[in-house]
Amino acid sequence: MTQNIYDDPEFFQGYSQMNRSIGGLDAAPEWPAIQALLPSMHGLNVVDLGCGYGWFSRWAIENGAASVLGLDVSVKMLERARETTTAANIRYERADLEQLDLPACSLDLAYSSLALHYIKDLPRLFAHLYAALKPGSHFVFSIEHPIFMAPRHPGWLIDAEGNKRWPLDSYQREGERVTNWLAEGVIKQHRTVGTLLNSLIDAGFTIRHVNEWGPSDAEVAAQPALAEERERPMMMLVAVQKPSP
Repeated sequence: MTQNIYDDPEFFQGYSQMNRSIGGLDAAPEWPAIQALLPSMHGLNVVDLGCGYGWFSRWAIENGAASVLGLDVSVKMLERARETTTAANIRYERADLEQLDLPACSLDLAYSSLALHYIKDLPRLFAHLYAALKPGSHFVFSIEHPIFMAPRHPGWLIDAEGNKRWPLDSYQREGERVTNWLAEGVIKQHRTVGTLLNSLIDAGFTIRHVNEWGPSDAEVAAQPALAEERERPMMMLVAVQKPSP
């Protein structure tokens, strides 16, 4: 079973204070880039994997989706999502994405925001999503960039000239990485960029777009704290499609 770190009181308290937890999609600097990868929501049946507070689930309905199934392993996340949702065509359920069980050819879009780096058996999840999507349907997700997930130290190093460096630790060594982010002992699953993308190809998906996201000049000007995100990619945005017959 996926580690349920979001139900840890210390972790959840820290997470609830983050800008994106308070301000939703508009407070996530990568959201415009993700939104550009999404198809029109009109009439779509959507699954939101790792739905958290339900920000995307509600956005999808507001923009024309027919239904959304929001899935998360965290009871606390689902409680917050239900408290802030009134739409009858959004259904939230507790689910471990390691053991996902969705009907075949039932979905038009699968979406996930910063959840898949917790999944150990990602090939199984990709294969299951491929079967659950209708031909021609889309899968769009963000994930922590493998470079960000493999630091030698818990943060930046400063070299002799005063420059920031992000040192890597055994990038090619895939598997479990334990970090102390918001709480101690957070387990994430490191894999290389090649492994991630080839797993999608092996599942049958066609890759439409890959974005090693970093802020634009305008975004840094508006939020100077984002400047360090230009030194190394923190996340990847990926859009794939199940081919039509």
